[in-house]
Amino acid sequence: MTDRDGVAGDGFDAIIDPETSRAELLTEAEYGLEIEPASAEPAPTEDPAADPAVQGWRRVLRGNRVLWVLAAVAVVSLAAGVGLSFVIVSPGQAAADAAAPDAGPITVPVESRTLSNDVTIRGDAAFADSVEVKLETGELGGPAVVTGRVPEVGATLGPASVALEVTGRPVIVLPGELPAYRTLRAGLSGPDVIQLKQSLRAIGLDPGDVASNVFDSATADAVAALYERVGYPLPEAPEGTDDAVRAARDGVTAAEDQVSSAERALAEAGGGPSAVERVQLDNAVRSAERALAAAKASGDANAVAEAEDALKLARVERDAALAPRDTAAERAALESARAQLGDAQELLAEAETGTLAFLPVSEVLYLDELPRRVDEVMVERGSIVESAAMLVSGATLAIEASAAESDAELLKVGDVATLAVPDGSELQATITSVAPREAAGGDAAESGPRYDVVLAPVKPTDAQVQALRGQNVRVKISIGATDGEVLAVPLAALTAGPGGESRVEVLVDGDGAPSSGADAETRLVEVETGLAAEGFVEVVGDLEEGDLVVVGE
Repeated sequence: MTDRDGVAGDGFDAIIDPETSRAELLTEAEYGLEIEPASAEPAPTEDPAADPAVQGWRRVLRGNRVLWVLAAVAVVSLAAGVGLSFVIVSPGQAAADAAAPDAGPITVPVESRTLSNDVTIRGDAAFADSVEVKLETGELGGPAVVTGRVPEVGATLGPASVALEVTGRPVIVLPGELPAYRTLRAGLSGPDVIQLKQSLRAIGLDPGDVASNVFDSATADAVAALYERVGYPLPEAPEGTDDAVRAARDGVTAAEDQVSSAERALAEAGGGPSAVERVQLDNAVRSAERALAAAKASGDANAVAEAEDALKLARVERDAALAPRDTAAERAALESARAQLGDAQELLAEAETGTLAFLPVSEVLYLDELPRRVDEVMVERGSIVESAAMLVSGATLAIEASAAESDAELLKVGDVATLAVPDGSELQATITSVAPREAAGGDAAESGPRYDVVLAPVKPTDAQVQALRGQNVRVKISIGATDGEVLAVPLAALTAGPGGESRVEVLVDGDGAPSSGADAETRLVEVETGLAAEGFVEVVGDLEEGDLVVVGE
């Protein structure tokens, strides 16, 4: 191909004539070629700059500037890569080229820190001993309608509180384990009477002798005081009680009259002659004696015999009159009258006991471990109590946890724990019991003995109680802690001396920095150890915070 001056081109120039196609122009433009229109006039050749060869290279340099820039960048990148290959060393090569360091001790600094040895377990938060409250309403003689005093969920039932009001009468809560099964009144005896007396004594009332199983007048007075405390009148006596008392009193009066009459008859029968009769009898004897003396003085034998007979008769009459009388009949009559009086008095006492205060079976509810919390109420005002009236549990929230034997051996009643409350707060609790769990087979037996640990939260707020209830929480129990910060070293730093004493190896470099290899100088320091926890142990000796102790080579 030749250029427009007729000089052979270098392959980058083209002659553009009017007939050149647009496609050819676009193709040449894509390759960065500079296209000039053809001219019929030849360019002057005298100027060296006007040399066609020079002009061709100029056109190449000016028309392909982008290509030349890219080429320059490639060359620079290649040169940089070659240079960096001599500077950058790979980790493997660096490790291969590095020389092994001199052997030296492994040291850690003595720290000042608070040590705490903790046992962490998990436990379930719940109110203990949930039970259904059922009332004995068989003696009401009608439907057990709830008329008031319906407790709310969360209410607390304590001793001498009213759990419910049925047919206008209270259901009084008393401490006890034996359920109420009969109405207690004066004259009855049994274990339920002893429980009642103990319950009344526990709330500050005097029921009499608590060792006696008899419901007596003192117990009745205490029951009356109980009703006065809860603000309800005494239960009404059974119908006909007053009439029975009146009839019994009339019977006692009649029996007393019979006894009086029999006593008079006996006194009259066994009383003997009166004083006048006694004197008359004595006078008759003395008169007969004087007649006998006169007859003897007269010498009349017949008169003496008659006088002797008269004296004998006077003496017999006097002895007979003064002799005790047979009062067996009168005494029998008196004993019978007195027996009838005793029976009448017993009837009166029985009748009067009906007027003493008593405790109906439908008006008492025995619950152990008071106070109790109401968890659920199954009745409402106006409804009829047919089965359980409510569900109650222990009023105190408890955390029931399980611990392995190795952990349980470190725990004791009274230890303080920290509970992680689900709301994000923390709450203290104390251990109330640690007891071995009954042996079980299977996996439980293979995992070793387990212990039940019960904790009581310390003064939880209402919000914390609600947040804890029914939750499984983390329990951290501190079994030992230092009183503030102490000097501590890792357990690996301790060694035993020839006498069994504890010691640590300390670097003696003045600046505290560890030496390397054989240059490391150390000294042995005898220490007294304290609490060990978290991999550290408290030490007391010629040490300061920051001293470097050897834990290995």
